[in-house]
Amino acid sequence: MTPSDRSRRSFLRSSVALAGTIPLTAARSAAVAREGEGPLMAYVGTFSSPLRDVLPTQVDLPPGNGRGIHLFQMDRTTGALKPAGLHEMGTSPSCLALSANGTRLYSANETDRVGDDKQGTVSAFAVDRADGHLTPLNSVQSGGAGPTYVSVHPSGRFVLVANYFGGSVAVLPILPDGRLGEASEIKTDAGTIGPARTKNAPTGSFAFSGHDRTHAHMIQADASGRFVLHVDLGLDQIFVWKFDDRKGVLTPNEPHAIALPPGDGPRHFHFHPNGRWLYSIQEEASTIVLFDYDANLGRLAPRQTISTLPPGFAGSNFGSEILVSADGRFVYAGNRLHDSIGIFAVGPRGDLTYVGEEWTRGNYPRSFSFDPAGQFLHCCNQRGDNIATFRVDRKAGGLQFTGHYTAVGNPSCIIFLDLGKVG
Repeated sequence: MTPSDRSRRSFLRSSVALAGTIPLTAARSAAVAREGEGPLMAYVGTFSSPLRDVLPTQVDLPPGNGRGIHLFQMDRTTGALKPAGLHEMGTSPSCLALSANGTRLYSANETDRVGDDKQGTVSAFAVDRADGHLTPLNSVQSGGAGPTYVSVHPSGRFVLVANYFGGSVAVLPILPDGRLGEASEIKTDAGTIGPARTKNAPTGSFAFSGHDRTHAHMIQADASGRFVLHVDLGLDQIFVWKFDDRKGVLTPNEPHAIALPPGDGPRHFHFHPNGRWLYSIQEEASTIVLFDYDANLGRLAPRQTISTLPPGFAGSNFGSEILVSADGRFVYAGNRLHDSIGIFAVGPRGDLTYVGEEWTRGNYPRSFSFDPAGQFLHCCNQRGDNIATFRVDRKAGGLQFTGHYTAVGNPSCIIFLDLGKVG
């Protein structure tokens, strides 16, 4: 038995012992189900066509097994996903975002190629609040090639886009009817590309993904909306922008960027619910960095670095997703190739302690999300062509596989909308 196996099995035993577990959790879920008057929808973005016109160093080449945006209804008691529709798109809507009132959905269409500079597109949809079905509104150019991330600004008036292959970020105005306008701002990343290998990767790692050019990988505003942060994997930097929510314009903050170690490859980040801590996951180093965040000045200060992997791991791995639980007690980090979700307890000052990890039941976990009640975690196994559902032990942080697999080709992201709540 390997150290990883021992760690996993030991953690599962302790998690079950501490939880009290399934009866209480299931009863709580049943209560939630009774409260909801409408379906709980899940929208899954997929790679529905192969990536084209990419550099030879691109290691993640999904074949395009998805069919577009897949719709499901989630059983509030068991977490199981039941097919509820499909909006077919051949442009790989790999990242999705909902408006705050749940009436509009936006997709980043990563494999679309428009114009001489082969830009991707972002699409807007109206959401039917009765059954969750989607009606297309319009699509606009994303401001660069390969849009890989979209988020809605807290003002509700803009969509923020990170273009991975274009190395750019853009601001798209949301028009009164929910359609998207042409970009009010496009910023292109520039600087010195990091090395092909990082000193901070696990022993024996050959992980190499994005240090061939600039790669904007994520963009998100802080809770106030005054500042917008985005990461560039190739530059090993997190950029901070001041945001004008009247004009949709980005202005460099002071300081404008904070550097991660060369070659580490920052990919995603997530704010703690208190707004004072930010956790960044590095794709090639397989690390999490804790930053203190000054919300008044939009400044980041690194304070802790910890591996996403179990002690003793050696070999190649790519970090993927990072999420903080809604109560702020645990951080979850995705590991592709190791095919696990690392689980970390959050200390009084935000510091992380490794607790254990859970096997994702599929190959290459690209992302995962909690349902709105925080009872279940759904993991998108990109190369495994499935979504695996886990029950969350909210006391100990553990994940217990429910036995529910959902077949989806090349799933990239999953988001939820509770139609039982008023928008």
